[in-house]
Amino acid sequence: MSVKLYGLAKCSTCIKARTWLEAQGISHTFQDYRDAPIDPVTLNTWAESLGGWEKLVNRASMTWRNLDDSLKAPASDKEWLSLIAQYPALIRRPVAVYADQSVTVGFNEKRYAEKLGTA
Repeated sequence: MSVKLYGLAKCSTCIKARTWLEAQGISHTFQDYRDAPIDPVTLNTWAESLGGWEKLVNRASMTWRNLDDSLKAPASDKEWLSLIAQYPALIRRPVAVYADQSVTVGFNEKRYAEKLGTA
C-alpha cells in the first residue's frame, strides 16, 4: 500500500507522519504545497471527501488567528480557494491520500495503521 502526503516540509506533524510511515515500511511520497501548490480541483475534492472546508482548514492555526476578521467567513468554494491560495498554511497537515483515494488530515498512528492495514 502506498500513500501520498501533502504538507509543509518543516511541519513537525508532517515529519512525524513521514517517520512513522518509514518505520512501518510503507511506501509514500511527499509534496510540500508551498513549493507545489495544490490545484483547485484537488482542493475541492479533498474538502468534499472530508465533509467541508471547515475540516480541511485549520482554524486553530496561527495563520487563521492572524487573518483579518473579514476573511474568516468564506461563503463559497471560490472564496475558500482564494483564501488557501493566499495562505497555504491554512490547510491541516498532513493531508494523506490513500490508494483507494480516501483522504484524511492530521496524523494519528491508530488511524494510519487502520487505513494502511498495519493495525
